[in-house]
Amino acid sequence: MILTGAARVAGVMGWPVAHSRSPRLHGYWLDHCGVDGAYVPFAVAPDDLARALDALPALGVAGVNLTVPHKEAALGRMASLSETARRIGAVNTVIVAEDGSLAGDNTDAFGFIENLRAGAPDWRAEAGPAVVLGAGGAARAVAVALQDTGAPEIRIVNRTPARAERLASDLGAPLVARPWDDLDRALADARLLVNATTLGMTGGPAPVIDLAPLPAGAVVNDIVYVPRVTALLAAAAGRGLATVDGLGMLLHQARPGFRAWFGVDPEVTPELRAFVEHDLDA
Repeated sequence: MILTGAARVAGVMGWPVAHSRSPRLHGYWLDHCGVDGAYVPFAVAPDDLARALDALPALGVAGVNLTVPHKEAALGRMASLSETARRIGAVNTVIVAEDGSLAGDNTDAFGFIENLRAGAPDWRAEAGPAVVLGAGGAARAVAVALQDTGAPEIRIVNRTPARAERLASDLGAPLVARPWDDLDRALADARLLVNATTLGMTGGPAPVIDLAPLPAGAVVNDIVYVPRVTALLAAAAGRGLATVDGLGMLLHQARPGFRAWFGVDPEVTPELRAFVEHDLDA
């Protein structure tokens, strides 16, 4: 990579940030697309977030991604917010406008639905209900994506019922909260099951779910991507159900930011996926 004085600069802010795969992902696109630019990690402590964001225009930084613990805290620092960011209640992509103001967006819903469409091209939102496990930030992004895509019913199932009820109330129809004890009935006519929790991540317990009630033709998606084949996906594949892993969500959610900062609409290719998988395996 050779930079000139005209190079565009973007990055990712987090605390910590060393674990982020975003520099590798964006670095691949910068090199592959021949862009005069750089994408760098910024380790920003929570107490320093406001100053770091305010400094972006003065430094000529085109924008940043935000990761834990900054996504919610950044909401009040934006001059403008996309409707998607408002509904999800978090910002993961900041764009510095020409006048130096900060625009906040959230691309997780986009990443989720693009990954689902790529991994299960026969799935149609309008075909039937979707079941979403979890009621945190990731589940909120998944629910917004399914709401916008036309799912007729989105059943939020969480071990803490109050959180599921709050999410359903915040986003409105067609979200409904269902108790964990009612999961079998929630799955009985579902066309999609999404694990939007961290259950199944390497080092943690896997969700104990009986997939027998799911009808043939249903799709099972796990947003966990380490490991790529979680216990849930393995069980679904064993029943002959279509499965979609979570890595593509990570890859697709990065596209809008790259386009805004560097002026190129990048592609998610098998080569890119292999490049990121190699890092995950290492």
